[in-house]
Amino acid sequence: MTDVNSLEGGPGAHRPIKISYLVSQYPSVHHTFILREIRRVRQAGFSIRVISIRRPDRPAEKMAREEQEELAATTAVLSVPAHRAAALILGTCIRRPFGVLRGLLLAVRIGGGSLRRTFAHLIYFLEAVIAGRLMMDEGHSHFHVHFSSTVGLLITAMFPLSMSITLHGPDEFTDPEGFALAAKVNASVFVSAISHFARSQIMRFTEPSQWSKIEVARLGVDTARYAPRPHRENAEPLEIISVGRLAPVKAVHVLINAVGRLAAEGRRIRLRVIGDGPERGALERRATSLGIQHLISFEGWQNHDAVHVHYQSADLFVLASFAEGVPVVLMEAMAMEIPCVSTWVAGIPELITDGVSGLLVAPSDEEGLTQAIRNMLDDGGLRRRLGTNARLTVLAEYDLDTNFQHLAQIMRRRLGTHTTCAE
Repeated sequence: MTDVNSLEGGPGAHRPIKISYLVSQYPSVHHTFILREIRRVRQAGFSIRVISIRRPDRPAEKMAREEQEELAATTAVLSVPAHRAAALILGTCIRRPFGVLRGLLLAVRIGGGSLRRTFAHLIYFLEAVIAGRLMMDEGHSHFHVHFSSTVGLLITAMFPLSMSITLHGPDEFTDPEGFALAAKVNASVFVSAISHFARSQIMRFTEPSQWSKIEVARLGVDTARYAPRPHRENAEPLEIISVGRLAPVKAVHVLINAVGRLAAEGRRIRLRVIGDGPERGALERRATSLGIQHLISFEGWQNHDAVHVHYQSADLFVLASFAEGVPVVLMEAMAMEIPCVSTWVAGIPELITDGVSGLLVAPSDEEGLTQAIRNMLDDGGLRRRLGTNARLTVLAEYDLDTNFQHLAQIMRRRLGTHTTCAE
């Protein structure tokens, strides 16, 4: 990989830049792409300390090797002992009383008069005091945020720390006022959008004077690790895989109904669902009510090593979501030449060209989804062609090293004097 430090001249060009990453939970099976980003940005010449709001979602022995390695460079705010947390909060109140007052008033204002929301934002305020103090103690002056931007916004109100954000969608675009989207963009040095669709939505809800801050920085996958798996021309049964959180937005009910339709036609298929969440019980009951429980395997959450193993035996990847950002799991499947069927929502059409690198259907269109899977069932040549083109797309546009080099270049160009160089 090219060292980004060598791409820029000037003072400190060959010294690592020190920044913090502020994330909601790290490591987490939900967001393995954040782990990959952090590790690649480190390789590009940045010294990174991760501040995670919550503890990891699993004990170390259940993590992949890379996740275990990250634990040493991560501090969880909610793991800080109570006596130390109290000392950090009290010390900040003494040293920065006006900053703390600004943060407190901002938290109340974002709460919008709702008792429940205000209480939640007061919790974010306390987390922001602790996280900001930890960053200051590290000697950092800038932090980058994934999925903890409200805490990040409060930090900028209280501490002399600059912020940048990666915005994924779709939640922040559904309720931009409640998300305080415009305020967060205003408070940021730059904003990274993972797709042109995401950039358009950020522009939609912010003033034109802020648009120059918005950079498109696509996510990516390791195309060497996610290499083509063997193609089965005559797949009997067709092995379908779907990966994601079992929540209403993922529309797994629609997928299960499609499998039920195909099973009723006598089609030989199996569905493996990887993920967990609040809808799992209802989904299992739906499969039973359709009499197809023997065709569907609910695997629960798996670390990325285990998911990679499941990809090896997959003939088709299906994502029926009502809303998305640009799912990394689709990129992973495409890189392995697994043909994909998905919905044409948000940034997905930037990733998949219908009929060329996958099949796209309208969200909620159960019949359309069923027909797309039926087409894949009936035509092994179609599966092969779409899978081959899918990998070519990922190689050209969603390669991990290329895209994270681009992000590192954006950071170096944008941050300038906002960062402190490590000695």
